[in-house]
Amino acid sequence: MKINEFKLERYFAKHEFTARHLLSSSDCDGFAVQDILSQANKEELELWSNLKLGYTESEGSTLLREAIGKHYQKLSKENILVASPGELHFMAMNVLLNAGDHVITMLPAYQSLYEVVRAIGCEISYWKPDPTNWHFNPDDLGKLVQKNTKLIIINFPHNPTGSYLTRSELNKVVDIARKNNIPVYSDEMYHKLITGNMEELPPLSNIYEKGISLWGTSKSFGMAGLRTGWIVAQDKKLMQELLSFKDYLSICNSAPGEILSIIAINHYEKFINHNIKKIKRNIHLFSEFVKKHPDLFQFIPPKAGSTAFVKLKIASPALEFSNKLVEQTGIMTVPAEMFGYDEKYIRIGFGRENFSEILHELNKYLNNNLR
Repeated sequence: MKINEFKLERYFAKHEFTARHLLSSSDCDGFAVQDILSQANKEELELWSNLKLGYTESEGSTLLREAIGKHYQKLSKENILVASPGELHFMAMNVLLNAGDHVITMLPAYQSLYEVVRAIGCEISYWKPDPTNWHFNPDDLGKLVQKNTKLIIINFPHNPTGSYLTRSELNKVVDIARKNNIPVYSDEMYHKLITGNMEELPPLSNIYEKGISLWGTSKSFGMAGLRTGWIVAQDKKLMQELLSFKDYLSICNSAPGEILSIIAINHYEKFINHNIKKIKRNIHLFSEFVKKHPDLFQFIPPKAGSTAFVKLKIASPALEFSNKLVEQTGIMTVPAEMFGYDEKYIRIGFGRENFSEILHELNKYLNNNLR
């Protein structure tokens, strides 16, 4: 397989660990190991204290999959496979698809959601939103279905726009897929980060027999360093095929990461509610910030997730703006082209504790350079 460079990850590799401020990160501030252990009960602390650094179960430990399973209806641990989120996505695309298949995915989007299927040799159609409100209309999705459509890929809460569906709209997506006998792969990495007034959607694997749900600890939990993710599906044959593919990749998961993930998932409200509160506060701060610069930004607040896609009302391209900003101030932003989008947008991430400090520095830069 020949695959194109992952533009977003290469851009982060260049700036993430040298920039003073991260204004575009999609994850929330990472919790410390002690923060996780402080929530553990006696049995969980014993798991940690007695941990041995040997191989682990390929599927993910039984205790971990049982903890994950509490978030899904009528599914057992056999319906769950644990690995890093990126690995799980790569596995799923390779198991589900062949060259020449037609796939519907979203745009703008996290690059792997369209780049892996492109590398496999699939034909791709893009489900695009209305840029005035970032709404993805299920009727538009239905018009993209072809006779050889083998997979629909969705991502809600959506990265980078913060778009979300109503329950009736999600049901329409399922109806379209079921009518045409098409599996739906649902990237739910920002699950439970509801920052607006919308109802939390159920995992797709709960409501569709051909639904495949991806979640993990990176975004909602603020624990990207654990590298723990999971795929859940009703189709046990598919789960076995994914497990067989994993044997050629990581084989099994990190033993310390599994124990910490068990604790985090068992006490998820403590971590996720903390992140929701922070994201909501930062969305408000940014809304007030944009009011001071209406000639420079157009901001549609996210309905869910930890990111928004903000339009730049400036002459220079978004990439040029982002490059100059990080070079002159140490503030890193991510331009639209990293998400397959050609327009003048940047992604803003709301998961950082020092968000107000970043806005203060950005305000000084704008006043000195764009006024």
